[in-house]
Amino acid sequence: MSAAVVMYATGWCPYCERARQLLKRKGVEVTELDIDKDPALREQMMQRSGRRTVPQIFVGDVHVGGCDDLHELEARGGLDPLLTR
Repeated sequence: MSAAVVMYATGWCPYCERARQLLKRKGVEVTELDIDKDPALREQMMQRSGRRTVPQIFVGDVHVGGCDDLHELEARGGLDPLLTR
């Protein structure tokens, strides 16, 4: 069983797109929450992550961080184990 992946994002953010592409290549299904369409989601994102920028990515209950954090986790070999928790 794989962990649920949630990404707070916007449709126009290039970092969100980079994160989407990496997760897509890995075959990961992502629940994407568009903070531009629902301002309450932006507040929820800031409460959960402590950050104001997108994307903010969660794998299960683990806050991975943003796009750079996601790519760094993948480069260290830490993403796959997290996804299969």
